Amino acid sequence: MFEQFKNGLLYTAIGKYSSVVVQLLVNVILSRILSPQEFGIVATVTIFLVFFQLLADIGIGPSIIQNKDLKRSEINSIFGFSLYLSFALAIIFVFLGYPLSWYFDNEVFIPISRVLAICLFFYGVLVVPQALLLREKNFRLVNFTTVGSALIQGIVSILFAFAGFSYYAIILGNTAKALTLFIVFYIKTGTKMNFKLDWAPLKKIYSFSKNQFLFNFINYFSRNLDTFLIGGTISQSALGYYDKAYQVSLYPNQVLTSLITSVIHPIMSDYENEKDKIKQVYLRLSNILATIGLPLSIFLFFSSREFILIFGPNWTESIPTLQILALSVWVQMILSSTGGVFQSGNRTDLLLLSGILSTILNILGIVTGILFGEIEYVALFLVIAFTLNFVQANYLLMVRMFQSSILEFVKVLIKPAVMAFMQFVVFFLLPEWDVHFLIALLIKGSVFASVWLIGLLITGEFKRIKAELKGNKQLVDK
Repeated sequence: MFEQFKNGLLYTAIGKYSSVVVQLLVNVILSRILSPQEFGIVATVTIFLVFFQLLADIGIGPSIIQNKDLKRSEINSIFGFSLYLSFALAIIFVFLGYPLSWYFDNEVFIPISRVLAICLFFYGVLVVPQALLLREKNFRLVNFTTVGSALIQGIVSILFAFAGFSYYAIILGNTAKALTLFIVFYIKTGTKMNFKLDWAPLKKIYSFSKNQFLFNFINYFSRNLDTFLIGGTISQSALGYYDKAYQVSLYPNQVLTSLITSVIHPIMSDYENEKDKIKQVYLRLSNILATIGLPLSIFLFFSSREFILIFGPNWTESIPTLQILALSVWVQMILSSTGGVFQSGNRTDLLLLSGILSTILNILGIVTGILFGEIEYVALFLVIAFTLNFVQANYLLMVRMFQSSILEFVKVLIKPAVMAFMQFVVFFLLPEWDVHFLIALLIKGSVFASVWLIGLLITGEFKRIKAELKGNKQLVDK
């Protein structure tokens, strides 16, 4: 299992880090060409694209990974169903622009929805080939293709932005990415379409996919309601500022957590009946993520101004929102890993329950913030909701799934909390310099790295990590 994790993490790291760097650079360039309002329009329509992608998946992807008994002919039948479903959803998406234009009082959504329908189709039909590659643990191909598609997306978006295509530049880039992923995954897996629908394979994965889909369905609303309400009740510009801050707060997740969560389910699904082994992996992953995430949250809070100015001076209104959201970075990092753990233990029923509770709390937080009429309040109450979700998700994992105690989980957070406190004291006492924001960011980044390394030594985490790399189990278990 260790070798599988090592290989999976290696290729996933290459893919994730390269993709994030490409996306960040493209985002910086586009942010200096396009306005916050244009980004707000794209953010608005993207939440509907994500929803239809969810409908196109309906839990099929994780089900193929989990079910090792599926034959290739059965997977081809599922692919045929996926293609028909994706085509039907794309047709519906073509006409989605009309109600959107009415709700947001902007007719631009009508032509946008027609373009994005093509993008939706390709995202839908790549679900089965991608799941097949992950099931075979072909992380190398998946991640190298992801990097390549991100480069193509960036090039297309930037070229069209310079050509004056406004928000269409982002949309066309996204479409080019989806097309690239599908072509490569389809060719490499040799997936064939069975034009005659066979319901037997779908019934075989129904139990798992049902709970997975329902979780994704309700989780979608809890994660995107803020974007929908801000764009509809405050303004598209406010949504642009909010979305920029939210996206920056997600970068640690994209760089670190998604690296791990991408390999948890494909690898740990082999240990479905060994719950204790899954628990130990989760506790160690949580400790690692907290060791990075808790200090990082403090650093991002005190460096929000510098990070936002990277995108240009016209985004300064995003700074207070990012400061608030920064406090939830570590929470979101650990929460992101819980889904794969539920899946690995074949407990999508608990995953669904966690999703329902998460949706209720997130909606309450978002609506409360919207009532105040400011994006900063939306961020504040969303952080509170994330924190409460962190508690309920880990209760379901530790107590309900692992038949253990929540205190066993709390213990892995103690040393990371000490390291975060060290960061807070240092940054609180650190003076502000009247220098260029990039120089200030470089100084703060150096301070963060230095204090983090000192924290590793003081808490003994450095010795533990060193022991793990050398395979010294006696030191690792301490």
